[in-house]
Amino acid sequence: MHERLNNRLRDVRTAKGLTQADLAERAGVSRKTINTVENGVFVPSTILALTLAKVLETRVEALFQLPDEQP
Repeated sequence: MHERLNNRLRDVRTAKGLTQADLAERAGVSRKTINTVENGVFVPSTILALTLAKVLETRVEALFQLPDEQP
């Protein structure tokens, strides 16, 4: 069974005033990777999720939740 994630990456990134390219550079990935994560095409690895949270100065749970969790 494949579970989709509720994904707030775009919201948090834009609230911090970062472009996809800015976030990608700081996280050490491509802009396309950020785009595919934001659009739900790609579920990030644990390492990538932790890296994104660190770069955005937040917790992983603020970026990604399982559908049945409350924010």
